[in-house]
Amino acid sequence: MEREAWRLETLPVYTVPQEAERLKRFLAGEKSPDDYMSAWMDEIRQWASEGKSVGRVHVVTRPLSDYLRFEFEYYYRHHVKAGENIRILDLTDRENPGLPDQDFWMFDESKVVLMNYRADGTQINRELYEGDPEPYRQWKRIAMAESVPFLEYVSG
Repeated sequence: MEREAWRLETLPVYTVPQEAERLKRFLAGEKSPDDYMSAWMDEIRQWASEGKSVGRVHVVTRPLSDYLRFEFEYYYRHHVKAGENIRILDLTDRENPGLPDQDFWMFDESKVVLMNYRADGTQINRELYEGDPEPYRQWKRIAMAESVPFLEYVSG
């Protein structure tokens, strides 16, 4: 990444074995500490200091899955404080504006990495997309235009 990393997330659950215990505690009522820190947050801050940006749009429908509620509490609320531009596109009461159901990262609007998952949210692999990145740039523009900032979504 020279300038920007951006992700489209489409799943209601991501099965990450390292999160299992934390997710279990969250479902039992535990909240993340306000002073939560992570290596990802350190990276976001470092990139920001270098003039780089990181963002994502997560496509959701209500009711939110247990995993999404966990992700919002344990990650997103902290990551936005670190400088990540996280936005939510809620399709509960509207049609999909033409976005794919494929997660991907796009770097500098030129390199695309497809994130492939099983139905249960377990990652299968990551795949460098070799084709024209223009459809991905268009999907990013649509997702950004149709979504709202994370903090606005959770406070609304």
